[in-house]
Amino acid sequence: MNIRENKNTGIGNAIYLLIGLPLILIIFSISDDSISWLDYTNMVIYIGSSIIFSLVLDRFFLNYYTVPFVIQRAPQKSYQFPKITTRSSHNYNEVSRGTSRKKVNHHSKKKRELKTTKTITNIPYLEEVFSEFDNDVLQRAPMQTISILSYFATSLFGKNKVDAVLWDIVENCISHLHLEDCVIYMLDKEKKYLIQKAAFGNKNNGEKKIVSPIKIKIGDGIVGDVAKTKDYRLIDDLRKNSNYIVDDVSRLSELSVPICIDGTIVGVLDSEHSEKDFFTSDHVFLFHLIAKLTEKKLKQICGHNTTCRITNDNIYYKELEFLMKEAKIYHDPNLGLDSVAKKLKISSNYLSQLVNKLTGKNFADYINTFRVEDAKEKLRNHNFVNYTIIGIALESGFNSKSTFYSAFKKLTGISPSSYRKNG
Repeated sequence: MNIRENKNTGIGNAIYLLIGLPLILIIFSISDDSISWLDYTNMVIYIGSSIIFSLVLDRFFLNYYTVPFVIQRAPQKSYQFPKITTRSSHNYNEVSRGTSRKKVNHHSKKKRELKTTKTITNIPYLEEVFSEFDNDVLQRAPMQTISILSYFATSLFGKNKVDAVLWDIVENCISHLHLEDCVIYMLDKEKKYLIQKAAFGNKNNGEKKIVSPIKIKIGDGIVGDVAKTKDYRLIDDLRKNSNYIVDDVSRLSELSVPICIDGTIVGVLDSEHSEKDFFTSDHVFLFHLIAKLTEKKLKQICGHNTTCRITNDNIYYKELEFLMKEAKIYHDPNLGLDSVAKKLKISSNYLSQLVNKLTGKNFADYINTFRVEDAKEKLRNHNFVNYTIIGIALESGFNSKSTFYSAFKKLTGISPSSYRKNG
């Protein structure tokens, strides 16, 4: 909308004032005889002269008449703000901004390549599990499912006792699938009853010990029926199921999946929830895969094959090397085993064994190796000649002078100051 002011408005107002003022003065003169007509005339001349003088100023100095006054509402426009990717200042330490940009783009490309190679079929323990499924189903599996299975698989790595495996499964089911309750039943020696061996929720009170464990006869209840038929059961509303056996508390929905070894039933993975219709097809899919993982691990333990191969082509090791060499996450002084494991979506126990097996170092020494190499480069670099040794240590990811000196001498055999002098 445009509002344009008429350039003659100023003249019109002046005419109105010149006509109106004498009329007002005439009215006052009628009411007040003490004021002479000469006084009125002088007043009119004074006011009129002031108005004319102001119009002249407007015309010649403010260009009032030649440039019309325009008020225009700015057109409304929606802006698409660019996405801003934050980068650590360390990316700019020894390279130009242009070089850093190329480096970041190279990192992104390399990380995308790593992600494409990280599929369900190259996660430890999962190749054999998924070989029994249709390839089309695997390709449609979302990354969230892969991440959950990845954590489950790596969490089981190195566990060589049945109880440890079972407790790890139920604990991860609760924490990663956000369940209220999870129980693993195992068949007894006579193969007549299912006995609760591991539970998470109200049944364990936060300890790896089941409170008031129950045993269910094969064929009884929902769990017993699953063991008998070797087929899963998904009950949306337990109030309508007469076979439901109440455990610690009555709930509304239940999912129960068989655990078999070479086709023979050995146990049941079971979960109940207080909400009706809680379990979905995604839960069913994941429970079947978790049951298969459990089967493989139990089979490995029962077969006394407790050694698992870790090679340099391990997908997690490749991703770890990328994070260290390319992303340089070791610059973070608070970096630890748990935080790196979280980035890789694996268990911290598996990461520790992975590093130890492939590098021969513990995790702290592995991280400090990269930090020391980074510090060595800076100690020889003329751009850091004004940096103190502790300043370089902090830039490289160390959080204390003592830790830096200790790690540096352990890996190089000399002190940082000696290295700088000789460099």
